[in-house]
Amino acid sequence: MNEKMDSNVSRRDFVKALGLMGVGSVVGAGSALAQPAAPADAAPAAAKPAKVPTRAFGKTGVQVSMLGLGGIFDTISNQLVLKQAVDWGVTYWDTAEGYQNGNSEKGMGMFLEKNPQARKDMFIVTKSGGRDLTDSLNKSLERLKTDYVDAYFLHGSTGGFKPETKTWVEKAKADKKIRFFGFSTHSNMAKNLQDAAKAGWIDCIMLKYDYSLMQADDMKAAMDAAAKAGIGLTAMKTQARQAIKTETEADLKMGGHFIKRGFTQEQAKLKILWDNPQLSCICSQMPSVTILQANIAAALDKTTLTAQDHRIMREYAEATRSLRCAGCTQFCEAAPGHEAPIGDVMRCLMYHRSYGDQELARTVFRQLPEAARRGLAGFDYAAAERACPHGLPIAQLMREANALFA
Repeated sequence: MNEKMDSNVSRRDFVKALGLMGVGSVVGAGSALAQPAAPADAAPAAAKPAKVPTRAFGKTGVQVSMLGLGGIFDTISNQLVLKQAVDWGVTYWDTAEGYQNGNSEKGMGMFLEKNPQARKDMFIVTKSGGRDLTDSLNKSLERLKTDYVDAYFLHGSTGGFKPETKTWVEKAKADKKIRFFGFSTHSNMAKNLQDAAKAGWIDCIMLKYDYSLMQADDMKAAMDAAAKAGIGLTAMKTQARQAIKTETEADLKMGGHFIKRGFTQEQAKLKILWDNPQLSCICSQMPSVTILQANIAAALDKTTLTAQDHRIMREYAEATRSLRCAGCTQFCEAAPGHEAPIGDVMRCLMYHRSYGDQELARTVFRQLPEAARRGLAGFDYAAAERACPHGLPIAQLMREANALFA
C-alpha cells in the first residue's frame, strides 16, 4: 500500500500483535510504536490510536478513510463501535433509511448529537429506495441529526437515471442538503459503472466488488472508465460471502497461505482490494469492536502483497466460483421465462447463511414484489440455470429461499 500512514507499524510488530496478543490489541500496539520515548521521570502518556489512511474520493476534492463503517447493524446499541471508529480514523460511515427500521441512522444521529465536534471530520453516506427523494432525505437528516449528508445514494439502482433525478440532485446540492450524489449497485456492476461514466454527473458509486469480481475483464474496464470520469468508488460485499455455505479444500489452502503471511483470510480479502488505487474506500459491516480492530489492523499494515498472494487469491476465486452469486443478473434474469428476482433472492440467502443475519435476510425478502415471492418455488428456472456463467443450482436455491423466508 502506498498511502502515507500516521503510525510506524512494522511487519514484525503487526504479526507479533496479531498472533500473540490477539487482534484486539493490534491497533494499540501499533500506535504505541509511533510514540517517542518519554523521559524516565515523566508520567506515562496515553497513547493515541493510529489513524486509518485516507484516499482521494474521485474528483470531489475530498479525502475519505480507506476503511468505511457499514452501518447495516443497530447502531443505537453499539455506540462504543462508533466511538472507536472515530478514534481510529474510520470516518466514512454508511447507512440507509431502511437499515434496522431506521435504527442505524438513529444510532449514528445519537452519536453526532452527543459529539457535535466530530461531524466536521465525518463523511456520512445514506441511501434511499428512490420513491420520494425529498421526503426520504428529510427524514434521514432528522434521524441522523445533521443538516446535510456528504453523499446520497439511490439504493440498489440499476442505472438509467431520468432527467428529473438530475434536476432533483442539483436542487438538493443548492439547498446544501447533500454534497455528492450517486448510487449503490449489487448486480450488473460493470454496465452500471460504464453508464455512470458516460452520464457525466454521477459523483460516487458503492458497488459489490471482491477478490473474484476484480479478476473479470469487464469489471476492470468499468473501473477504468469510472476512475477516468472521476467517480469516487466504494467497495461493499468484499468478502464474497456465499449463498451456498460450505468449506472446501480451496478454503483451507487459501486460509493457510495467508495465516502464514500473518493475516486472516478476511484481512487478506481487504488488502487485495486496497492494492487497486482506483478504489477510494472499502465499506465493511463492523458491528463489534473486535471486527473493527481486525479490519483496522489490515488497513494499517504496510506489507506489500506479492505476486504469489495474488495468484493464490485468483486460484481460490476460480475454485469457489460455483458457490456464490456474482451479481451478473443480465444472464439469469434475462433468460426466457424469467419471472423471479434471482439476484435479490441470492442476496437474502447470503445474508442468512454467511452473515448469520436472519432478520436482515427476511427484511430484504419482504421488500420483493409480492407476486414474485408467492410464486418463487413454482417458477421454471431451467433457462436461467443454463444462462448462469457459474453454474449455480438456481432452482434448488430458490426453493430453499422460499422455505426459509416465505
